[in-house]
Amino acid sequence: MASNNAPIGIFDSGVGGLSVLRELRGLLPSESVLYFADQGHVPYGPRGLEEVRVFSEEITRFLLSLGAKLIVVACNAASAAALRTLRVVFPTISFVGMEPAVKPAAESTHTGVVGILATPTTFQGALYASVVERFGSGVTILQDTCPGLVGLIEKGELDSPGTRKILEKALQPMLERGIDTVVMGCTHYPFVIPLISQIVGPEVRVIDPAPAVARQTARLLDSAGLRNMNPTPGVMRFFTSGVVAEFKAQLPGLLGESGEVQQINWKGNRIGYFGAGSSPSVP
Repeated sequence: MASNNAPIGIFDSGVGGLSVLRELRGLLPSESVLYFADQGHVPYGPRGLEEVRVFSEEITRFLLSLGAKLIVVACNAASAAALRTLRVVFPTISFVGMEPAVKPAAESTHTGVVGILATPTTFQGALYASVVERFGSGVTILQDTCPGLVGLIEKGELDSPGTRKILEKALQPMLERGIDTVVMGCTHYPFVIPLISQIVGPEVRVIDPAPAVARQTARLLDSAGLRNMNPTPGVMRFFTSGVVAEFKAQLPGLLGESGEVQQINWKGNRIGYFGAGSSPSVP
């Protein structure tokens, strides 16, 4: 049985999940966190469902080996590909995943036209199809995969000409068809909401699902009696299968905080090497 002091495990293909962690830190500041950025495989969006599922299972095993009491799949592509499987493979652990916020978009639209920005894997997944079937009837849903956007955000290009060009190409046709709501269907995309808002204007609502994910995490912790009530801020530890220095440089701007970052390497489809030859352990 996990303890209240055990950490929350969070993973994404890269820095995108920091948009979820940012909300979690605001709502649950006492919780310690293990964050895995699989930047060696970023982006997940164009990858096949089975490949992302394999990565997600292995990352989950890694986070559980460090004592995670709950797993947040802070990646829409991984949620689409793996969330159902993860709940079967790890039945004793609670998972919180990402699903495109079709329901609040459909409930709030006045024009009946909603735009969704997400990656190909998200759009291909059964989770997305189920959400659209349940909540999207009577609403016109326009989709765009924003090719290349995740890569630019990984580089910290939140307001570059290239980033603007990708977003304008995605959003202008949607605006011409009358969208009044646009949904962030990738955890990387909230970091460019200021730019999106410039393009779509104040009449278009931009929905970031991260706050709802943070609230669901709090509900699950409370229902299991696992919320950490310690008044001191929790410890954050980060792991990346990319370049440590590059990931660490992104943390202050995207998260507003920093922390220990450790190198993780893959051997095939298994996580096999930890930093300077030593296995990580929870402090």
